[in-house]
Amino acid sequence: MKFLATAATFATAVALSACSPNAQNETSEAADAVGADVSATTENAVNDVDRATDEALGSAEATLDNAGDRAEAGADRAGAAMERGADRAADATGNAMIDAGREIRQ
Repeated sequence: MKFLATAATFATAVALSACSPNAQNETSEAADAVGADVSATTENAVNDVDRATDEALGSAEATLDNAGDRAEAGADRAGAAMERGADRAADATGNAMIDAGREIRQ
């Protein structure tokens, strides 16, 4: 790419050396305009890539946040289920002890 740009610049310089000062000025102005267009196009492309990157990262962040929220909710439900199971086991043990005490008294 650099070789092509260098070759084009050299060819332009050789061609300009044979032109009148007015033609040289017009060619120089045209080259400046092309350079400005290339600069603007490059800047737009960089901005587009930056914007797309920001959107992709934002989306990934939201996805991870949602996954974390779902994992936390699942852990809360699992903890509540274990607590209910432990309560039922304690109730069953207590009832068995009451029943055993009744059997002993009879």
